[in-house]
Amino acid sequence: MKKILITICFSLTSLLILSPQVKANELKIGDTAPDFQLLNQHGEKISLSSQRGHWVVLYFYPKDDTPGCTTEACSFRDNINKLIAQKAVILGVSVDDTASHKAFAEKHDLPFSLLADVNGDVARKYDAILDLKVIKFAKRNSFIIDKEGRIAKIYRDVNPREHVRIVMADLKKLQSVE
Repeated sequence: MKKILITICFSLTSLLILSPQVKANELKIGDTAPDFQLLNQHGEKISLSSQRGHWVVLYFYPKDDTPGCTTEACSFRDNINKLIAQKAVILGVSVDDTASHKAFAEKHDLPFSLLADVNGDVARKYDAILDLKVIKFAKRNSFIIDKEGRIAKIYRDVNPREHVRIVMADLKKLQSVE
């Protein structure tokens, strides 16, 4: 049974990844970032619009407490003081629920909000969802959103080991032209 399930998942994944996909509303630099309101790991409602006046690093990741996601989250954690000095707010988003986010954040001492997008609605708005119908994940995509709520930088398929260093360098460049 397990073998059959794996074969079906692999077949569906191959079909979806290899088939051409139309991106109806792909976001571009300068576009207003789609607003949202999601619960974080503490059960607090966090909206993008409430972050106006701050630079926001909105990063989507596939799954709590998996190797790449842990590497990326801990890199944000390890650089949080530098990011705060750059006047940036970090928001992580996955389709995991608040209980999973809470356990992940506590285990790794993550000092920023992890947002529960359990239906994938926000990830869909940002073209950051891989929905295989039987299972869905957020794609490892990130966005820097400026103080006015516009998309300033887009990262697709990021490398979790290098991502935070690149984000900090890009924030510095973007803020120097404000």
